[in-house]
Parts: sequence; structure tokens; C-alpha cells
Amino acid sequence: MYQKLGQLNFINEHESSYMQVKDTMCTNVKTCRKETPIKDVATTMCFNKISGLPVVDDEDNLIGIISEKDILCSMFPDMRDLIDGGSKLDFEAMEKDYSGILQKTVEDVMTKDVFMVGPEQPILRAASMMWLRKFRRIPVTENNKLVGILSMGDVHKAVFQESLLSK
Repeated sequence: MYQKLGQLNFINEHESSYMQVKDTMCTNVKTCRKETPIKDVATTMCFNKISGLPVVDDEDNLIGIISEKDILCSMFPDMRDLIDGGSKLDFEAMEKDYSGILQKTVEDVMTKDVFMVGPEQPILRAASMMWLRKFRRIPVTENNKLVGILSMGDVHKAVFQESLLSK
């Protein structure tokens, strides 16, 4: 299920002067496919110091997103299983089982219900959606094709630079 973040109705006297997502987004985006092994994704994340990757198909259509959180959460048992079984968590065993998770594919753990923004949206509108949903990054799409990614860091840097220039 894909959800384009809705357009909020607001009055803006300076409509032409707001910063847009396309002015701030990163267009050199590392991506992965649903059949990519988690080991490859974890390696890409660690070596590139990024915490998530958009998942695309062969035509660059966005089909999901995978984050460090998705990978680490897959280590934990389902809460219903825990309650039904009455067992306690063995964190040391879970840590040793990480190698088992590395054998899974992106499709096994990715988030399929992806929120996205368009390149024409104001960056602070996109940032407010990330803040509300506790996202650190959000894919930028046109006609469901990935064209970039916007992070909270990108937004902060752009707003900071704009405030320095306006003084």
C-alpha cells in the first residue's frame, strides 16, 4: 500500500519563495531490490553511514523501504508468541542469531506501506510529515518513480543555511 502525503490547505503570501523538496533532496540515492540479501543491505548501510534504503523494482518504481530498525526488529519474536508461550527473552541468543537474519532477503523484513512526498512540496510540509510519523527520511517520487530522498538532516541544513542568508 502506498500513500502519497496529502496536500494541506494553507495560505502562503510568499508561495513562490518557499523551499521545495526538489531543492534539498538527495538525488544520488542508494537503493536495493526485494530479492537483495539482508547481508548486502546491512553492509551498504554500515559502510555508507546510512540508516535506510528505498526498495525499487526494475523500473525504479518504489515498492518499499528498509531501515536498520526493520532489520533489528526482525530479531525479536512476535509479542503474541511471547505472551502465548510465557517465555522470557534470551537477548544473548538473539544477538548470536543475527547471522540467521543476514540470510533473509529485503522482502522478508522491508516496510511495504510507504509514505512518500513529491518534489514540488515545501520542505517544511514534508518535514512535518516525517516528524509526525517519526521518520528520519522519506522517499521523493514522481508517478511512483523514485527521484530522490529527503532526510531530516537535509531539511535542517537547508533551513539553517536559508536563515543565515536572510540576515
